[in-house]
Amino acid sequence: MRPTATLSASSSLNYGFPIPPSSSTSFTPTPSPTNCYFHPSAKKFSSLRFKPNKRNITRSAVSIEKEIPETERPITFLRESEGADVRARFEKMIRDAQDSVCAAIEAVDKGGKFKEDVWSRPGGGGGISRVLQDGAVWEKAGVNVSVVYGVMPPEAYRAAKASPADQKPGPVPFFAAGISSVLHPKNPFAPTLHFNYRYFETDAPQDVPGAPRQWWFGGGTDLTPAYIFDEDVKHFHSTQKKACDKFDPTFYPRFKKWCDDYFYIKHRGERRGLGGIFFDDLNDYDQEMLLSFATECANSVVPAYIPIIEKRKDTPFTDHHKAWQQLRRGALCRIQLGL
Repeated sequence: MRPTATLSASSSLNYGFPIPPSSSTSFTPTPSPTNCYFHPSAKKFSSLRFKPNKRNITRSAVSIEKEIPETERPITFLRESEGADVRARFEKMIRDAQDSVCAAIEAVDKGGKFKEDVWSRPGGGGGISRVLQDGAVWEKAGVNVSVVYGVMPPEAYRAAKASPADQKPGPVPFFAAGISSVLHPKNPFAPTLHFNYRYFETDAPQDVPGAPRQWWFGGGTDLTPAYIFDEDVKHFHSTQKKACDKFDPTFYPRFKKWCDDYFYIKHRGERRGLGGIFFDDLNDYDQEMLLSFATECANSVVPAYIPIIEKRKDTPFTDHHKAWQQLRRGALCRIQLGL
C-alpha cells in the first residue's frame, strides 16, 4: 500500500487555511447537515447568492412561482420570442456545461449516474437538477441549471439600482439563468469544488417609459480541500488564469482577489478554501465579450478540477483523515448558513 499523504503546518499557514490535527490528536467530527449540500439556484433563485449584499437582497425579494415537475426536459425553457439573443445563448451555454461536467464526473466515477429532475414554472422558465450520490468516487455531486422569469418589487429595483427614495417605479419583470454546482468527493485528499455562473436581466419598469434594460453577469469557481497539495493549487489557479487571460490580463488578479476577499470568514479568521475567481454585477464591458468570458470560465471547470480528482481519488486514507474531512465540511455548511 502506498503511504498516506501528509500536510505540513507551514503549507497550511501560507494559505490562511485551518491545519489538520496530528494523527495522535483526539477530536470529534461535526456531521454535515443534509441540507448543506448545495441545492440549485434552479429551485430557489435566492440560492444564486453566496453572501448578502445589495444585489442579492434584491434577488431574495423577487416574486417567483412554484415549480412544477416535468417528465421530459424541453429543448428550451425560453419563451417563443427569445430565440437568438443573449438569453438564448446563455441558456445553451449552461446546459452544454451541465452536460460536459456531468459526463466528466460519471467518467471518473465509473459506475455512479446522475439522477435528473426537470421542472417548469407556469409563468415561464424552469430548470434541470442533477445529483449523483454515493458513487465510487463522489459522495455527492450536484450540477443544476435554471432559467427563471419573475417580477421584482419596486423596493427591490430601487435597492439594485441605488435609486433615490422618491423614485418609485412599478413592478419590474426580470429574467435570470444560471448553472450552480458543489462537488463532494469521498476521498479526504480530493478537494471539494464550487462553481456557478449566472446572467440577470431586468426589463424596463412598467411605469418608467424609456428606461433602459439592465443586465449583468456573475459567478466564479473555487477550490475547497481538506488537505492541501501545492501542485494541485497551482494547476487549478493556472487553469483559471489561462481562461481569464484570453479576455483581459487584469481579470485574473482582479477576480482572484475578489474571491479571496469574498470568501474570507472574518469571525473565524480563515478562508473558505484556496480561492479561485469570483465576480458579480459585471456589466462594464461589451456584453458579447462577457458572454464569451462566462462561457470560457464554465468550460474551464473540467480541465481545472478533474485532473486533481484523478490524481487524489485513490490515495489511501485513515479514519482520522476522514474525520478531518467531515469536520471541515461541517464548518463549510455552517458558513454557508451564515453561522
